[in-house]
Order: sequence, then C-alpha cells, then structure tokens
Amino acid sequence: MENKNLRFVFLTILALVWGSSFILIKRGLTGLTPFQLGSLRMVFAGLFLLLIGFNSLKQIQLRHWKYLALTACFGTFVPVYLFSYAQMEISSTISAILNSLTPLNTLLLGILLFKIDFQRRQIYGVFFGLLGSALLILNGATTHPDQNYSYAVLLILASVCYALNVNFINRYLSDLSPLSITTGNFVVMLLPAFAVLFYSGFFEAVQVEKTQDVLVYIAILGIVGTALANILFYKLIKISSPVFASSVTYLIPVVAFFGD
Repeated sequence: MENKNLRFVFLTILALVWGSSFILIKRGLTGLTPFQLGSLRMVFAGLFLLLIGFNSLKQIQLRHWKYLALTACFGTFVPVYLFSYAQMEISSTISAILNSLTPLNTLLLGILLFKIDFQRRQIYGVFFGLLGSALLILNGATTHPDQNYSYAVLLILASVCYALNVNFINRYLSDLSPLSITTGNFVVMLLPAFAVLFYSGFFEAVQVEKTQDVLVYIAILGIVGTALANILFYKLIKISSPVFASSVTYLIPVVAFFGD
C-alpha cells in the first residue's frame, strides 16, 4: 500500500485507539489517583516494550539519548499526569477536544522553533480543524456546565508538550525506527514512573477491591493505548509530516464522545 493511502489507515486506527484511551482513563480514575494511574500506565507500557523491543535499542547511538529523554518527557511523562488530573473534573469528550489543539501548536512551534517548511493548505486545514474544535468545546460547555473548566489549562499545556514531541522526533530522531524510539523513550521513563508509583501509595491501595477492578483498564491503556499506539504514531510521522500526524487529534473526540 502506498504511503499516501497507508497514512489514512494509520490515522484511523490511532483515532480509535486514543479515543478509547480517554474512556479508559475515566474508568481508571474510579479506583486510582491521577499519579497512580499515570505511573502504572507507563510501567505497563515500558515492561511490554522491553519484551518486544529490547533488541531495537542497538540502533540507538549516544547522540540520540538526549533527544529520546526530551521526547519521553514531552511525549508521554508529563502529558500522562496532566490528562489524568484534568479528567478528574472534565469529561472524556472535552479532554479529547482540547487535545485537538495539538496540530495548531505543532505547526506554530515547527515554524517558530524548528524552521519547518509548510504549505498554505496545511494552515487552512489546521484553521478549519481548530474552528470545529472550538464549536465542540462551546457545545460541551453548554451541555456540561457543572465541569471545572479551569482544568482545561492542563490539557492545553499537554497539547503543547505533544507538539514539541512531534517536532523533536521529526527533526532529531528520523533516522531511528518507530520501535527504537518508543522503546528508548520508555527505558528513560520506566524507573521514574515506578518511583512515582511507589511513593503514590499504590502498593497499599492495590489491596482494595475497587483498585483491583480497574487494573485491567490500565493494562490495556498502557500496552495498546500507549506502547503500540506510540509505535504506530511515530511510523505515521515518518511517512507523512508532523502536522498531518498530529491531526489525528481532530478525530479522537468522535470516539471519546461515546465514553461520556
């Protein structure tokens, strides 16, 4: 299949997976704190990636590691906690809609910081996507006036983190395979995530039945919604562009809507 067609297949799969992730986060928060959920999500993803991608680490050279650390931080570590906290007060749908600021931030940061080339149609596409997102946010605010929209700041910050991540990968890690990038990211994050999980009181809370009931949601979230989805996303960046890849966030709210 040609890259032009394959990128739309990847985009659709990612929309389904990441849209479902917002639903799984909401389910997980019924038995876990945001720090526990975010850390456990990364631990599940990291252990899975070490099983399937350990050999891919051989591709990584010393010069890559500083950028892998940056993409680990901006692409997963910080946003995971931001989204977990925000969804304590904001619905899955609104969270997913606010996440759709990512293409705009990707384009703006790419132009300002990374000097990427862009086409006029990309600007039009981002503008219309942003307009649609704004209308959905207004509708959501009307439908759910009881939500605490001050938490939206966390989601906007997360979208900036994702935009930095996409541009870093496109500029500095394009010579690595998607599996190498993803596994390298989680090698960097695994110990910090486990440390946060330990100090969050998870190992005391896990004895409670309510906590045990949500572990399967977080396992799916970590393995499918984080590890496998990131591999596919980095592949999408390689065969398209940072702005096109980040446009998946325009489709995610459609899936997340069914979780509210």
